[in-house]
Amino acid sequence: MGSHDIERELDADRLRQFTKKLLTDLRAIERMLEGGAIESGVRRIGAEQELFLVGPRWGASCNNLEILADLADEAHFTTELGRFNLEFNLDPMMWGGGCLSTMEQQLDGYLARVREAAERHGTHVVMTGILPTLEKADLTLAQMTPKPRYFALNEAMTRLRGGAYIFHLKGQDELKLTHDSVMLEACNTSFQVHFQTGPEEFARLYNIAQAVAAPVLAAATNSPLLFGKRLWRETRIALFQQSVDTRAPTSHMREQSPRVRFGKGWIEESVMEIFQEDVSRFRVLLAADVEEDPFHVLAEGGVPTLQALRLFNGTIYRWNRPCYGISEGKPHLRIENRVLPAGPSLVDEVANAALWLGLMSAVYDQHRDIRQVLQFDQVKENFVAAARLGLGAHLWWIGHKDVPARELLLEELIPLARHGLELGKVDAADADRYLGVLTERVESGKSGSQWLLDSFTATRDQGTRAERLAALV
Repeated sequence: MGSHDIERELDADRLRQFTKKLLTDLRAIERMLEGGAIESGVRRIGAEQELFLVGPRWGASCNNLEILADLADEAHFTTELGRFNLEFNLDPMMWGGGCLSTMEQQLDGYLARVREAAERHGTHVVMTGILPTLEKADLTLAQMTPKPRYFALNEAMTRLRGGAYIFHLKGQDELKLTHDSVMLEACNTSFQVHFQTGPEEFARLYNIAQAVAAPVLAAATNSPLLFGKRLWRETRIALFQQSVDTRAPTSHMREQSPRVRFGKGWIEESVMEIFQEDVSRFRVLLAADVEEDPFHVLAEGGVPTLQALRLFNGTIYRWNRPCYGISEGKPHLRIENRVLPAGPSLVDEVANAALWLGLMSAVYDQHRDIRQVLQFDQVKENFVAAARLGLGAHLWWIGHKDVPARELLLEELIPLARHGLELGKVDAADADRYLGVLTERVESGKSGSQWLLDSFTATRDQGTRAERLAALV
């Protein structure tokens, strides 16, 4: 969860001070990696759940602060950009055994707490990648969560763009719109799964996360509708990229790479390649007072928080994002999968996580270097195809030129994920439950996005568009 203790006004002097702290953190983590100070040989998983809050008529309900006040648990529950969003964090758990059913139980417990608190305010909770009933009127600055972090982010991104936020997407329908703030990003909610890695295996595992992102997404799509328009099977992917794009809408772009990105190529040896590239390529958007001297903390035998690096990293939205954290007093690295949408149910979300985690484990076991059997351009092309077409996509994969996503998943990747769960010593009953759900979904072709589209089509002669969208929710 992001820090909210940031400065809204950034003059040149404060920007220089924070940038200096950021570069110090970068050198410090490099020293920690070289000195073997980052935890290795331990595998943990975790997740973050984002939610929509809706009122009695199933439209956005802007009362997250009231609900969070009732929950009174800042360790697990926090705000998101929109006042109609809320997020909670699971506790880290060891990989293996009953970790998947534990993940579902934790999700169920925290979700029940949110629902109970929300009901006291006449509010319901909905898990979906994009809320079908959202309207452009829900996306004004009045609906932004009143925290300095969000206003500072909006002001910095708008200043860098130098103009309106322009969104254009074509699917079955076409949507063109302009907006005056970053609030389009609040249309998206996701289920972010974390996978801890040792520093020596990070590059291999990160490249694998990139390689498997597309087939996992193809099976998991849940966001086909925006403002009543039928767009991509996972419209969230394109919407997020365009909604926080800080590149100026002119030919003289100050930044040539989008802050939401899949990446430009494989990484070679270390997480430092990503951190160094991002610090050199992207401007600082948020800053905070940072008192910590990480080299002094290391000299005293402590673990630095690297607050500046973590704050900056939180403003670079890679679909697979590297993260530095501290667990049980030890620093670690993990890969955050930001590909998966929220919903449509808890068991569906854990099934998606099981597929991703199983593939991470199995491909790592089978291929010493994924770069030798897949080209990065193919992997990147796969990702866009999966977002656009879901289970209808054709994907490049190891030993295949071009294969239908459903065939690839059913004949190769779901069995491979099962093998990965076995390698991780995950309980067989959990593997059966979650991969069974996934298999039935892929066999039937009934992803969350397909259900939404089929249901929207089936009601085309019933009521107004707003009534049909409310009925879907």
